[in-house]
Amino acid sequence: MQTTSKVLMVKPARFAFNPQTGGNNAFSRPGRESSAQENALREFTSYVALLRANKIDVVIAEDTPHPHTPDSIFPNNWFSTHGDGTLVLYPMSAPNRRNERKPEVLEVIRKNFEVRRLIDLTWWENDNLFLEGTGSMVLDRDNKIVYACKSYRTSEQVLADFCKQMSYTPVFFEAYDRNGVAVYHTNVLMSLGTAYCIICTESIRPEDRERVLASITGSGRKILDISFDQLESFAGNMLELSSPSGRPVLVMSATARKSLTTEQSRELSAHYKLLSPQLDYIETHGGGSARCMLAELF
Repeated sequence: MQTTSKVLMVKPARFAFNPQTGGNNAFSRPGRESSAQENALREFTSYVALLRANKIDVVIAEDTPHPHTPDSIFPNNWFSTHGDGTLVLYPMSAPNRRNERKPEVLEVIRKNFEVRRLIDLTWWENDNLFLEGTGSMVLDRDNKIVYACKSYRTSEQVLADFCKQMSYTPVFFEAYDRNGVAVYHTNVLMSLGTAYCIICTESIRPEDRERVLASITGSGRKILDISFDQLESFAGNMLELSSPSGRPVLVMSATARKSLTTEQSRELSAHYKLLSPQLDYIETHGGGSARCMLAELF
């Protein structure tokens, strides 16, 4: 099952720019810290309301002020759930992000997802090797293929461990932004749904590009190519969700939606209901967007 209509979101307690991740996340930068929590909470609340108005089942876990976890609003990086009842915990590069694995949040996950098997990859942190969940990986759940671009936060060794335990086939590649800097998370450059893959092909190293695209088209998906400008507007950070109405939903930020061409918007609108929450503050100071805020519950 590629998509779900149930997601977990973490309500921030002390949202802020995270200096421990800002060094290798080109999307985030410091802002007015005195109003950071207020601004992020406003955008978070509106996002939840938009999803619920469109029949998406949103489970909210409340962050705690201590220990301080400034990026807790992005839970998809430290855990994922799977249709067979597997819960996977991931190794995180930033020490303060490891603290997001709080007992309170894990309890909410267990109350809303029947855990039949736990795969704990967090021990890789001892070797300074990381794999940051569905930020580092874009999963083709139906075909058991995982796409991952190499970065400090995405280790090929840890990816191999995940694939072995989950019976996935890896498609590992290199990708760079317009300045030649490695893209830190795969879900910045691509989103994989049931019928479409939105992807910035020019970011993929030429030696890897044909192999990646052949795997995507071989799964029967249509490619919608986005530019570097659109990547920088978080157009790669989308997530398809299912809906009780039967028409799939495609979630992207207002920034991402504005970056789409008329033709792209028309094509996606013909297949999906597009939802585009306003996430300007969270995007600018947290460096993550609409997809990063959603942890799917299967």
